[in-house]
Amino acid sequence: MRGDDRQQAAMWSHLSPEQRVPPDHPLRPIRAMVDGVLRELSPRFEALYAKRGRPSIAPEKLLRALVLQLLYSVRSERLLMEQLDYNLLFRWFVGLNMDDPIWDATVFTKNRQRLLDGDIAQAFFEQVLAQARAQRLLGDEHFTVDGTLIEAWAGLKSFKKPGEPRTPPEDPGNPTVNFHGERRSNATHASTTDPEARLIRKGHQHEAKLGYLGHARMDNRQGLVVQACVTPATGTAEWEAALAMVDRVPAGATLGADRGSDTRAFVAQVRARGLTPHVAQNTSRRRSAIDGRTTRHAGYWLSQRRRKRVEEVFGWLKTVALFRKTRHRGVARVGWLFVFATALYNLVRLRNLGVAVT
Repeated sequence: MRGDDRQQAAMWSHLSPEQRVPPDHPLRPIRAMVDGVLRELSPRFEALYAKRGRPSIAPEKLLRALVLQLLYSVRSERLLMEQLDYNLLFRWFVGLNMDDPIWDATVFTKNRQRLLDGDIAQAFFEQVLAQARAQRLLGDEHFTVDGTLIEAWAGLKSFKKPGEPRTPPEDPGNPTVNFHGERRSNATHASTTDPEARLIRKGHQHEAKLGYLGHARMDNRQGLVVQACVTPATGTAEWEAALAMVDRVPAGATLGADRGSDTRAFVAQVRARGLTPHVAQNTSRRRSAIDGRTTRHAGYWLSQRRRKRVEEVFGWLKTVALFRKTRHRGVARVGWLFVFATALYNLVRLRNLGVAVT
C-alpha cells in the first residue's frame, strides 16, 4: 500500500543535536580537539573583549564556524550562515541550539576582525601543535620546507601604474584593456584592488599572476606542519622564508627542499646553520650543490620520499580550504587565514593518526 505524502509545516522533536550526530562521525574527534584548544585560549579571549557592553558573538562559536567553513569548502560567509540556519550537523559543531538565531553575515565578518587583530590564528596553531607534542608525534631531527603560490583576489586588469589616468570604459563590469607593448613589473605597477599583491611567475612555462607565497615547515615524522606563514610574492621570498623558519631548528637536523633550492647559496646557508641539506638534486644543471657526501647516506633518500608530503599539505589547502585563490586581501589577512587553515590540516592529520582525545 502506498503511503501518503503528507506535508508537515512544524513539529516537536525530543532529540537533541548531540543525539542526532552519529557516534562515529569524523567531526566528533575534531570537535573534541578544537574544544581543547579553545579552553586553552580562553584567557586570550578575555583580553580581546571589553568588560561592559552588549555581548558579541562568542569567540569559541566564531572559531568553530570558521573551522566548518574551511573543512567543508564553504566559499562565503553568507553561504556559511545559510548552512548554519538549516544544517543540523553545523549547529551541533558550533554549539547552537535548534531555536538559536543565526548571525548576520556582516556582523560575523566584523567580529572575526577582532580575532585577526589579536593574532588568534597563531595561538590556535600552537595549541594544536601542543596536542601533537603531548602525544609524542613531533620530532626535532628531520624537516622539510617548501612554498606555494596563492593567487590573489585581484585581476591583471587592476595592475596599473600609480596615478595613471582612467578613461571611462565601454563596459564597466569587464573593460577591454590592451597591454601589448607595455612592460609591467612590480617596481612600476601595483594592483588597485589589492596593492599588497605582487606579480609572480612560478616557472618559465607558467603565466604571471598576482598573488602571495605561502610557506610551511613540516616535520617528516608524521607529516605535521610546525611553522606556516605568508609573504609577498618575490623571487627570493621562498628562500628567505625557509631560512627564517629554520633558525628555530636545532643544529644537527636535516632539512629537505625541492630542486628549486639546489643552489650553492642556499645550501651554504643551510650548512652554516649547522643543518644537513637534504635538497633534491636538480639534474638539469651541470653540477648540483648536493654532492656525494650527502647522497651516499640512506637517510638522504628517505628524506626525498618523506619531503613529498608537504605537497599533500598544499594540495589540501588549495582544494579543501580554497586557497588556490584567496578570498581576502593583504598579507596580514591572507596570512592569518593561511595559518589557521594549516592548523586545521594538522587536526585532520591527527584524527587520521587515531590520536586519543582527552
